[in-house]
Amino acid sequence: MVVAALLYPLVALGGLGIKTGASELAGDLGRLRTAPLSQVSRVYAADGSTLITQFYEEYRIPVELETVSPHMQHAIIAAEDVRFFEHNGVDARGIARAFVANQRAGGVSQGASTITMQYVRMSLRDSADSPEEVFAAVEQTPTRKLREMRLAIDLEKEVSKQEILERYLNAAYFGHRAYGIYAAAEVYFSKTPAELTIGESALLAGLVQAPSAYDPATRDRTAAHDRRNYVIDRMVASGFVTPEVATEAQAAPIQLNLHEPPNDCVDVPGAVNHWGFFCDLFKTWWMTRPEYGANAMERLDLLRRGGLTVVTTLDPKAQAAAYAQVASRERIGSAFALGTVAVEPGTGNVRAMAVNRVYSLDQAGNGRHTDPKRARLGVRGNYPATVNPLLGGGNLPGYQAGSTFKLFTMLAAIERGMPLSTAINSPHRYHSRWKTEWNSPARCNGQYWCPSNASASMAGRHTMWSGFGKSVNTFFVQLEERVGPEAAVRMAERLGLTWHTDIDRLQASPAKARTWGAFTLGVADTSPLEMAGAYATLAADGKYCSPLPVASVTAPGGVTVNADGKPYAPGPNCVQAIAPEVARGGLDAARCVTGYNAAGGACGGGTAPAVYKIVGRPVAGKTGTTDDNRAIWFIGITPGLTAAGFIADPDNPFHTVAPDDRVKPKEAIAYTLRDALAGAPVLGFAPPPAHVVGASKPSRAR
Repeated sequence: MVVAALLYPLVALGGLGIKTGASELAGDLGRLRTAPLSQVSRVYAADGSTLITQFYEEYRIPVELETVSPHMQHAIIAAEDVRFFEHNGVDARGIARAFVANQRAGGVSQGASTITMQYVRMSLRDSADSPEEVFAAVEQTPTRKLREMRLAIDLEKEVSKQEILERYLNAAYFGHRAYGIYAAAEVYFSKTPAELTIGESALLAGLVQAPSAYDPATRDRTAAHDRRNYVIDRMVASGFVTPEVATEAQAAPIQLNLHEPPNDCVDVPGAVNHWGFFCDLFKTWWMTRPEYGANAMERLDLLRRGGLTVVTTLDPKAQAAAYAQVASRERIGSAFALGTVAVEPGTGNVRAMAVNRVYSLDQAGNGRHTDPKRARLGVRGNYPATVNPLLGGGNLPGYQAGSTFKLFTMLAAIERGMPLSTAINSPHRYHSRWKTEWNSPARCNGQYWCPSNASASMAGRHTMWSGFGKSVNTFFVQLEERVGPEAAVRMAERLGLTWHTDIDRLQASPAKARTWGAFTLGVADTSPLEMAGAYATLAADGKYCSPLPVASVTAPGGVTVNADGKPYAPGPNCVQAIAPEVARGGLDAARCVTGYNAAGGACGGGTAPAVYKIVGRPVAGKTGTTDDNRAIWFIGITPGLTAAGFIADPDNPFHTVAPDDRVKPKEAIAYTLRDALAGAPVLGFAPPPAHVVGASKPSRAR
């Protein structure tokens, strides 16, 4: 009689034929069939097995019922719905029993929700599209209860008991950010669900009713202990365990092995904290990709709820080599950042990003800011802890890169038909045709820009080989006069450079670029990520590939495309930025820098002659130093890997690097290339053709 009274409104609803209610129920049932679970996305290194970190809103990793311990299955049934395998979704006897008990208690002392009804409620809540739908799914009203009953009955007509139990175990919340049985077993016991004992299973099953009230991780475990033993008693009453086994399990103390699952980039494993900077690049890249959502919030939601498997391009071997070099050459607590980025020519795959910093939000122990004005205000510096993208990929302006920009002028000249053998008389100081600011130290004869070489010994007649190898400023200023600064600026853009400040954007504009004479000496801000990508173009025969942190993205079920049919991982984004012969010409001159020597002409020396000896395989590159040693660079190129390194103070661009530290980027890059490529085939560079060489001496491959 009680059940009939409780079910009458539902019967009346169907008898009255209220179409809106029926259609809503049909829609809700359809939602239950495909109810999405918020799942953990895991991000791996390039080997596909080394976990970098995880992203999640709810820590949940769905598992199949067969992988869950029978003890756990029995415990949840005993605790929540002992007649689960007997009813059709609604337990009439349970409803009557709860009704009588609650009437006697004068309040709610028992519930009557079956496992199926609970699953219905959880699914409607978790799949809600608005706060109103969430409220409707959980509000304590007879209407909501009747809705659950009807949906539970309909669901059990379509879905087996085993599948409902599996879905329930994957959806339930167990406290401590553990959603689903896999997460619960891992968080509380550092186990898989298959390994759970009777006592552990009973403890977890007891949490579902009230995770906070029965939390076993608190100091006072009395409530958790009593609840566990109650569930074990229910297991005995249900015939799942014998009284003898139950007595032994109840006598055992609660023993936890708590595990805090990592979440986001700040939770990369402590032993490899330096991976955080690569992770930051990945996340920044992800937030800009249209295939992951219409806006940044949708993309982040997919990453945190989509259960994706992301395999990145990070090479643990190359990363370890890069970090070992920067950390051993500039201490972690130094105000100066020594950093490297390594990319793969021809793909743009980012293989390593390392800097002598701790990736952390906690900056309480950071040193004084190196800008005196900010230091007086009590502002701390970004060392040793920071999450700023010091290596590129974020919104920091970056650093001036000095003579590394000479590459863009040289490539523009080769493209215009000037051979590598082009000879220019290069004095120590040169009176250019461009004007400069009135207070510039390079000002002469009124307002003209008159740059000088780093050393008076550099003066003389130079070709592109010797001019690039020795980094002769006055040679490249004159070469830039011949091709025009705008050609060099546009070449840099073709090779991936972007302009990070308002001043640089103005200078690079069509109206101003033709007068930007100082561009060839690297006065624009850039990042190691951009420069590594630009220089890798030479080793890829002129093919520029945007730096890429992701190799593959797979959704649950092995799905590799989104709803629009577009691949989740778009693959390398490459264009033939310059002709192969132009790239080979630039590469030949860059060989002079490292001591490897050019194939087509005489170098006459280089600014990093020890690099070839260290790397032990064909290598080219370029050094770069800005005014007053504010930033010092070296970029190394091999056929298999290109790496850009720098040392500078990210907090204060006027904080000069000590002269003795000039060698640090060179050595860091050289040894990184050596160690990262150890065991890889030794590949050579293709020589430039005769018309690019511009001399009778035959080119030779090396």
